[in-house]
Amino acid sequence: MVPNDDTLFDKVVNLSKRRGFVFQSADIYGGFRSTYDYGPIGVLLLRNVKEQWWRTMVQLRHDVVGLDASILSPPAVWQASGHLANFTDPLVDCRDCGARHRLDKLEDPDTCPSCSKSGTFTEAREFNLMFKTHAGPMVESAAEVYLRPETAQGMFVNFANVLNTSRKKPPFGIAQIGKSFRNEITPRNFIFRVREFEQMEIEYFVRPGEDEYWHRYWVEERLKWWQEMGLSRENLVPYQQPPEELAHYAKATVDILYRFPHGLEELEGIANRTDFDLGSHTKDQEALGITARVLRNEHSTQRLAYRDPETGKWFVPYVIEPSAGVDRGVLA
Repeated sequence: MVPNDDTLFDKVVNLSKRRGFVFQSADIYGGFRSTYDYGPIGVLLLRNVKEQWWRTMVQLRHDVVGLDASILSPPAVWQASGHLANFTDPLVDCRDCGARHRLDKLEDPDTCPSCSKSGTFTEAREFNLMFKTHAGPMVESAAEVYLRPETAQGMFVNFANVLNTSRKKPPFGIAQIGKSFRNEITPRNFIFRVREFEQMEIEYFVRPGEDEYWHRYWVEERLKWWQEMGLSRENLVPYQQPPEELAHYAKATVDILYRFPHGLEELEGIANRTDFDLGSHTKDQEALGITARVLRNEHSTQRLAYRDPETGKWFVPYVIEPSAGVDRGVLA
């Protein structure tokens, strides 16, 4: 496949509509930007991708169980996870043409790609990507809730519930497939980057000190799975993120990049999230020896940790997260 082939990309988009794979949402009203509906053939392909992932990652494994968590969550979840403060992108406006852009994705941070004018951007400001709404009849701050921007937090806050009911012990994982929502500044490239999308994620809980082994393991497992789904190995490129690109919670992240018609971009990410997530949501933070820098949590009612039956000591598991986009899998 030739990267950055705009002609091929346009052919893929046009073919998707003609053959009933993907339609523009609300097409009869002029369309609704960055939202798409899967047609008769597309929904079958979408279902196949999800069913194959679920069969391989959950049904054929003894160490992974499933979950289907709520899409709506209260602010306390996102306060503890850091999303309210940190889940932002730098936004700039062009004073000349009025276009808005995500600053960190521009080839030239001083030139507007819409009108080619230089020096016309406003000062960058942080734009939170979460969708906020209200639960109940009153539109007030006490009724604020958020549409989840990722499926991961539902698995973290249910850690103790799953641990106690499934009788699992580290290493074990929780898997989920579901919709997430991000108010992207510049959605682009058809179904590749949209505001409503579907994720296939595993949160795999391991003992501290074993995290690097399991991170390597899941990188190899996910590369193998995509090849089993028919993707060519030459089009799959593992990319080890350098320290300056890592998310604030990550010890290491490997992105599986794919040569899409529009270029080489992320298909899936496998992150070593350390003990940040359970450490953020647990009570008794001071007593658990958390290594990650977490916000103080005074509202959680459960200890999200594991008590070693041999030593009697508690520890907060590290998390390895393979996170793939269903829509990107369909496009690939």
